[in-house]
Amino acid sequence: MGKRSIRDFGVDGKTVLLRVDYNLPMNPGTTDILDDSRITATLPTLTYLLNQGGKVVIVTHLGRPNGQRVDALRLGPVSERLSTILKVPVLQIPGWRGSQVKASVEAMPAGSLAVLENIRFDPGEETNDPELSRALASLADVYVNDAFGTAHRAHASTEGVAHHLPALAGLLMERELSVLGDA
Repeated sequence: MGKRSIRDFGVDGKTVLLRVDYNLPMNPGTTDILDDSRITATLPTLTYLLNQGGKVVIVTHLGRPNGQRVDALRLGPVSERLSTILKVPVLQIPGWRGSQVKASVEAMPAGSLAVLENIRFDPGEETNDPELSRALASLADVYVNDAFGTAHRAHASTEGVAHHLPALAGLLMERELSVLGDA
């Protein structure tokens, strides 16, 4: 594979900004998750990063809130499901930029996991706003993309942030790219 993978970069003591695709189907009108296979697909990457001593900060989206905060699309239920699956606490951070977000990330111990609030609540996500990209990058030492389903989008959390940090493929992305190479 021509892309750098998490296998090529030591994350011990580093903060990893991990872009995943947790746009999970929900039971209409509820916060009940119908299918968590997108979470389970990222478990090898998460386990690898956590076992290597990295602090993992997840960036993802849910639905199409069009740059607005929509209570039904908050990521609390996703964080809870992730915590249940991994059997570890998952910190839910109620934003994605600002001094409180940065302080929350800095306070995380090595080997811990946090989820930022739905990135598509910020109108700068879909416009690939350079300020949002820089704010996301300021939270971490390295960027890992494990969101194959959104990797083609020129958004702040996929394309923009990769200009500010070393960018690596997660194990799911690595596998998807390998399959494409064989096609």
